[in-house]
Amino acid sequence: MTERKIEPTRSHKQFDGYTQYFSHPSEACNSKMNFAAYLPPQALNPGTRKFPVLYWLSGLTCSEEVFMTEAQAQAHAKKYGVILVVPDTSPRNTGIAGEDDTYDLGSGAGFYLNATTEKWKTHYQMDTYVTQELRKLVEAELPIDPARRGIFGHSMGGHGALVLGLRNPELYRSISAFAPICAPSKAPWGIKAFSEYLGSDEAEWAKYDANELLKNSRAKTPILIDQGLEDEFLPTELFTDQFERTFQSLGSPVTLRRHEGYDHSYFFISTFIEEHIAFHAKILTKF
Repeated sequence: MTERKIEPTRSHKQFDGYTQYFSHPSEACNSKMNFAAYLPPQALNPGTRKFPVLYWLSGLTCSEEVFMTEAQAQAHAKKYGVILVVPDTSPRNTGIAGEDDTYDLGSGAGFYLNATTEKWKTHYQMDTYVTQELRKLVEAELPIDPARRGIFGHSMGGHGALVLGLRNPELYRSISAFAPICAPSKAPWGIKAFSEYLGSDEAEWAKYDANELLKNSRAKTPILIDQGLEDEFLPTELFTDQFERTFQSLGSPVTLRRHEGYDHSYFFISTFIEEHIAFHAKILTKF
């Protein structure tokens, strides 16, 4: 019998399916990594049937648990017959000096990139982790159809969803984001993280900047973005208007929706999460 590469740590029955938590040794991040998954009831005894998967990327300070407890997504995953997979936002307890000093760098702030600087590159390989290692692990262990993947996220994770989706159109058929950091090369959060993880060469930054990637992308992956107009980070960190100008000038298949009164929180996410899951499901399952 082949040894299982992921270790279940706990499981909770929910909407007749299961929200489950796992850990595993990561070669990409050279550390233990955690992730969560929701299997709808249809996927518990699937036989030979395979299901679409949505990879959710969370924002700064979050772990794999926050989305599962606050987004209220599981009932909608059951309704549309999709599996949810949620990685942690960074490696943890690596021993890197200063990794726990601030909320926007190090632990909880991996920015979904592959670090190249000496300080961070041994562990902070979140691009490879999400797009390669974790993907292959869960698709070997869970009844996932590898031809039907979508990726979505919030804030830093919205940045991650846009960037990893645009960088890998062969992997993800649909992309969506809540309040994403659209041009991190211009945002204080992004400048701080990119300077530390990637160094001073802004050409390297552009490889993980959704606005810059879109300018040179030939991908036609459908993208949905929701943005709250009472979001405290909208004026300084997100650069939503700049991204809109870019995708409109290119005729890219991006839908941007602005919502009066909504902030940056999971109250906003939980309000529109069904619409995001339905957006992906329509593409992945022709629902």
